[in-house]
Amino acid sequence: MAKKKNMNIKKGDVVRVIAGKDKGAEGKVISVLAEQDRVIVEGVNRIKRHTKVVNQGGRAGTTGGIVTQEAAIHVSNVMLLVDAPKGGDDKGKVTSRIGFRRDEVTKRRPDGSTYTAQRSVRIARKSGEEI
Repeated sequence: MAKKKNMNIKKGDVVRVIAGKDKGAEGKVISVLAEQDRVIVEGVNRIKRHTKVVNQGGRAGTTGGIVTQEAAIHVSNVMLLVDAPKGGDDKGKVTSRIGFRRDEVTKRRPDGSTYTAQRSVRIARKSGEEI
């Protein structure tokens, strides 16, 4: 059985491309392909795919032609965008590496009693804020 890979970029994150033909482009992560270490980013790495006309009968099955869609990009070529740290010269969004922090949380059992547990949260290394 293959070992599960830990990817810090998640679906829905806003990222900036840091390498390749679309360097500097920003977009939202549509999907994460953990097995191949790749992500699909909205509006980035667009390719034209030629699709065949399929006649399945009726009105539904006659689609075909050239379709433009996003292709996967390696996860090492993107960086997470976060709000600029307060007190810095940067305005708006900046790229940041991702770290993890363990936080103590209080949980409640169905019978009403409480206990403490730890929860892992993603943090931006640049600002230290929770993502």
